[in-house]
Amino acid sequence: MAALPSQADAVIIGLGGIVGASVAHHLIEQGWTNLVGLETSALPSDIGSTAHASDFCFMTAHDRLSCYTTTYSQRFYEAMGHYHKVGGLEIARVGDEARLAELQRKVASGKAFGTNVRMVDADEVLARFPLLDRDQVLGGMWDPDAGLVIPRSQRVAGELVERAVAGGQLQAFAETPALDIDVQDGRVCGVETPRGYVATPRVIITSGIWGPIPAAMGGAALPLMPAEHPLLFFGPFETFAGTGKEIGYPLLRDQGNSAYMRDTGDPTSTEGGQLEWGYYESREPRLVDPRAILPRDRARLSPSMRDLDLDQVAEAFERAIELAPVLGELGWDEKHSFNGLLSVTSDGGSLVGESPETRGLWFCEAVWVKDGPGMGKLLADWLTHGRPELDPCGIDIARFYPVQKTPHHVLGRCREIARKIYDPPVHPREPFESGRDLRRGPFWPREKELGGHFMEAAGWERAHGYAANEALLERYGERVPERPAEWDARHFWRVSNAEHLALSDDVGMINLSHFAIYDISGRDAEALLEWLSVARVGGDTPIGKGIYTHFLDAAGGVHSDLTIVRLAKDAWRVVCGGDTGHRDLMWITRRAEAAGLTRWHLEDRSDGLATLGLWGPNARRTLQALADDPEGLEDARFPFATAREIRIQGLPVWAFRISYVGEQGWELYVPFSYGLALWDRLFDAGVTPVGIETYANSRRLEKSLRLQNVDLLTDYNLYEAGLARPRVKAADFHGKAAYLEQRERHGQPATLCTLVMEAHHDAAGTPRFPVGQSPLLDPESGEVPVDTLGRRSYVTSIAFGPSLGRNIALAYLPAGYAEEGKTLLLEYFAEHYPMRVAAVGYRALYDPENARPRG
Repeated sequence: MAALPSQADAVIIGLGGIVGASVAHHLIEQGWTNLVGLETSALPSDIGSTAHASDFCFMTAHDRLSCYTTTYSQRFYEAMGHYHKVGGLEIARVGDEARLAELQRKVASGKAFGTNVRMVDADEVLARFPLLDRDQVLGGMWDPDAGLVIPRSQRVAGELVERAVAGGQLQAFAETPALDIDVQDGRVCGVETPRGYVATPRVIITSGIWGPIPAAMGGAALPLMPAEHPLLFFGPFETFAGTGKEIGYPLLRDQGNSAYMRDTGDPTSTEGGQLEWGYYESREPRLVDPRAILPRDRARLSPSMRDLDLDQVAEAFERAIELAPVLGELGWDEKHSFNGLLSVTSDGGSLVGESPETRGLWFCEAVWVKDGPGMGKLLADWLTHGRPELDPCGIDIARFYPVQKTPHHVLGRCREIARKIYDPPVHPREPFESGRDLRRGPFWPREKELGGHFMEAAGWERAHGYAANEALLERYGERVPERPAEWDARHFWRVSNAEHLALSDDVGMINLSHFAIYDISGRDAEALLEWLSVARVGGDTPIGKGIYTHFLDAAGGVHSDLTIVRLAKDAWRVVCGGDTGHRDLMWITRRAEAAGLTRWHLEDRSDGLATLGLWGPNARRTLQALADDPEGLEDARFPFATAREIRIQGLPVWAFRISYVGEQGWELYVPFSYGLALWDRLFDAGVTPVGIETYANSRRLEKSLRLQNVDLLTDYNLYEAGLARPRVKAADFHGKAAYLEQRERHGQPATLCTLVMEAHHDAAGTPRFPVGQSPLLDPESGEVPVDTLGRRSYVTSIAFGPSLGRNIALAYLPAGYAEEGKTLLLEYFAEHYPMRVAAVGYRALYDPENARPRG
């Protein structure tokens, strides 16, 4: 038995699949020379998901990062000579107009994110895939770049490992499981195996369906569960006999039936002249505890290939025969049909990055074959340069709060994700049904009584509007349009826009208890926050002063968007959005460690301080009527962007005069125990409860305010976002060198602009209120504008602004398009809508002088 080396720069656990092999390959491309790879089985793996994967690649998803990793992977496979670009069809059946609309939406996403898909009619579908019943097909989408990894992704993994070993940069050990991960003082130190111990500062887990097991060895929780995926084979199918092809027809997705189908080419090829039909259970998916996966000696085919129960697929298979009658004419190959295990996660995204619990413990988990090389490159870039090319916010393992990684929560969410792998189409505002009522602020009982329309973010229940306010529609109905298109109206409540207008006319209160609040103090607190922040937060910044600022990565990309308030000479309060709060926490702690700053303390106040935003032209008058010191709330004594303790009929409240809704008022922070009393006093004083929809969407867009991880990303800089400060502070800060270089440019490659929709009726005369991210097109060429760095223009945020009576959007536009008055087209469900550039850079459309919140 070969001995392990005593030390490695990184150890990969799960080397034998396409993900582990791709990580090793790309690390070596980046200059890594001392890697160790461990695999429980043979190399390449004969027991994991790669060993049985269908190996097909469709390019397009409603997700920019997924399109990036898939298109990169397709080019990678092709460059290795292991890709057959046969194209792919996604079809809608007759009577399923909703699926056809989803394909139109997917074509728009392809334009936004750089793929080449287009709509095709039923005749073209049949011409390309003649096995279908023409009467069943309504239309489809054609992906010319879709195809099959040939002969298997398993072969690709093997070749990548062989190359790495031959080059001397990787030592690979088959039949060598990790027995334990040595963690000392919260940091990886090595890995124990049957062959011995290897010291290492980094462990990379690419174990797929077994991922939670080595993660637990390293002291981390991984929100992932394997799910069964039925695959059935039918034959003999000899249409391509003698061709030598691994596949003859294009790939076919019948997602309305939660299924796909492909041929396996020449009977002499790898899979051997059959039709493969795969299905994702959309009602009761079967999840498996990773620890319950059978060992090799007990599995009939493989641990990741479980026995199939025909009852799982009976109804869907009957529908499949209606579409492709040949499936009912061929024999079923029962011996080789099985339930393949694949990884699903609690929010549907991959799990990549460094573990929040353990330094040096890295993940690249829940990755499809179509994304394997792309994710391998992304992780290698991250490990080597500290950042990938694209913002990884949607896959970063640090996006989860600890409570979101507990077993009960993970089980419910993974089951829900597994139900929606193919069908139904997932709405951009789709709420989860499971894992609800996890985090509730003290105001929740009153919100429930008012008929709150709740959605969830970061585990927090947030009311987007209140049924009790329906009477406001009598007053504001003419300014709050109906949304007759069901997709536009789904998960939206019209009363929210009426609440928006009521707040601007009088006074309203918004529950902001989802904020992540971190109090930082100590001798190194000032040095830490100055190092992190673009803005000056220390020095002569007065106690009580609030500073809107950003954290940058080393390349000057925008990592965090937050507010910091000085509480004392050596103490500050950091207020982050709920969705971004845990990543911000990890950024703070890890940058402190990297800088050698140790004399500071962080207290997480998120679950102890509730926040209620009180805003509107009558906010001061209302608060003064309740305050123990009403004169102290006058503008001269309580200026904008300052904070201090006040008393409201005796209740201790920390009031911060700031506004994210463009109106006068305060964020009122109160201990949870006083929360209901504060709500009741304000409610009894006539303050209208207003849902988070106004704060997060409609008024945010009227004020052209940017949202982190949506409008603000690490692959754009503050100058492009219109948020650079007029002067650069003297103190050094993380990313300053890049920030200064960006400042010296004669012009930015792109600028975040505010656009308004000039006409919003579709061809049938129906008013549309777009949701989600949509491409912008040049009205003359019909092409998406692309900046000099290759970044495409799409709407990052969009909402109807009732104060302005327009759909308002944000989008990054290249220099030639970022001009006020310029018109582009927004594509939404295959129709085009004129969008006029109303502001270049940051400029609010509602109250552009920002006089109202400062009044």
